[in-house]
Amino acid sequence: MIEKEVNPHFEDFLFDWSTKFQFLVGGYGSSKSYHVALKLILKLLEEKRTALVVREVYDTHRDSTYSLLEEIVIDLGLEGRIKCLSSPMQLRFPNGSRIIFKGMDKPQKLKSINNISIVWLEECSEVKYAGFKELLGRLRHPTLKLHMILSTNPVSTDNWAFKHFFKDELNNRLVLDDEELYVKRTIVTNDTYYHHSTADDNLFLQESYITQLDEMKDYDPDLHRVARKGRFGVNGVKVLPQFEVKPHEEVMDFINSKRPFLTFRAGMDFGFEDSYNALIRVAIDKQRKHLYIYYEYYKNKMTDDKTAIDIAEFKETRELIRADSAEPKTIEYFRQSGFNIRGAKKFDGSRLQYTKKVKRFKKIICSDRCVNTIYELKPLTYKKNKNDEIIPDEFNIDPHTFSAIWYALDDYEVADLKNPIDKYKRLLGR
Repeated sequence: MIEKEVNPHFEDFLFDWSTKFQFLVGGYGSSKSYHVALKLILKLLEEKRTALVVREVYDTHRDSTYSLLEEIVIDLGLEGRIKCLSSPMQLRFPNGSRIIFKGMDKPQKLKSINNISIVWLEECSEVKYAGFKELLGRLRHPTLKLHMILSTNPVSTDNWAFKHFFKDELNNRLVLDDEELYVKRTIVTNDTYYHHSTADDNLFLQESYITQLDEMKDYDPDLHRVARKGRFGVNGVKVLPQFEVKPHEEVMDFINSKRPFLTFRAGMDFGFEDSYNALIRVAIDKQRKHLYIYYEYYKNKMTDDKTAIDIAEFKETRELIRADSAEPKTIEYFRQSGFNIRGAKKFDGSRLQYTKKVKRFKKIICSDRCVNTIYELKPLTYKKNKNDEIIPDEFNIDPHTFSAIWYALDDYEVADLKNPIDKYKRLLGR
C-alpha cells in the first residue's frame, strides 16, 4: 500500500491506461512531468514491464527525468526496493520491471532495445517527427498492451506534435480542436488521452511563482501564452496579421462582381530540390486596399518542361507573369515556350521594400483552396537576431508563396498612409 498526495487534476490520469497514446500539454510548473513519472513507477510496480524514457538529448535526462524518478522513489520510501542506477541510468524494480533512458541524439542505441511496452517521450516537441515515428516502431511486445506518453510545453502550431495530435491545415486534417481541450481539460478520442494543465492545477506551487508567470504578459506575450496559459499558438511577431482565409466561392463571387474595378497580377518564384515553384494569382482592390489571393501552383522537383505543361493555361491567356529575375535562364525558357513572362526588379533592400508593400494592404483575403499559401503566410513570423530584435526582411521559414506575391506586385505601388503625400492624395480622392 502506497499513500501519496497528488494534484486532483491528475488523479484520473494516474490510473487511466485505456488508450495507446497519452498526450499531456501544459504551462510551466503544472506538475505534468511529475505525475507522468509517478504514473510510470506505479504501473511498473504492478506489472513486469520495460519502459523507455526518451528526450532529444541523452545527457539532459540526468537533471530532469532520471532525477525526478529518483526523487519520487525516495519520497515514497521505495529506495530499498527500487534501485536507481546512475551508470548507465536506469531504474530496476523487484518484479523485474525496468526504466531505461535514451536520447534521439544517439539513434543507433535504440536499435538494440527489445520488448518495450511503454515509452515516455518527454518534451516531445523538441524531438523530430521522424524520431517520433522511429519510436513507434520500437514500441512492441508480444503480450502486453502498448502505451506511449508524450509530455510537452506548448510550442508553435507548426510543430509536428500539434499537427499530428491536433490540426494539420496543409493536409486538411483535424484530429482535435485544441481550443476544445483548453475548455474541457481532459478528452479521450482516437485512442488518445488528452490532458491540459496550468500552474493553477499544481496545489504545491508557491504563489510567488505564479505571480512571476503572470508578469510575463507585460513583457513577453508569446511566453506568457506558453508558460502561463499552456496553449499552442504562433510564436513571434506575425508578418501579415491582416491575413485571413475565406471560402473559394465567396472570394470568386466578389472578384467576378468587381472585376472591372480590380487589378489582376500573377507572380512566380522558382525552385527545384528543397525550394518550390510557386505561381500565384492576385486581385487588387485599390480603393479599399485589399489584396485577394485566389490561385496557386506549388510544386518542387519539376523540370521546366513539366512545369510548362502544368501551367499551360497561362500561355493560353497570355497574362503577364512577373517572375524571379535571379533565374534568367528559366525565364527565357518559358518565354521561348510561348509564355508572357518577365523578370521582376531586384535590388539591394528589395526584400524589405516588397515586404513593406504587402503589409500596406488593410486586408489580405486568401481562398481556402490556396492551401500552401495559407500554410506559409498565416503563421509567418519574423526571424530575430541575437538581441531578440526582429529582422524585418527575414522570416521563420522560406515562404515561396510570399516571394511570388512580391513579384506579382512588382511596379505596383500601395499607398502608404503614413506618407504625407499619399495621405494628401487620399483626401483628394486621387
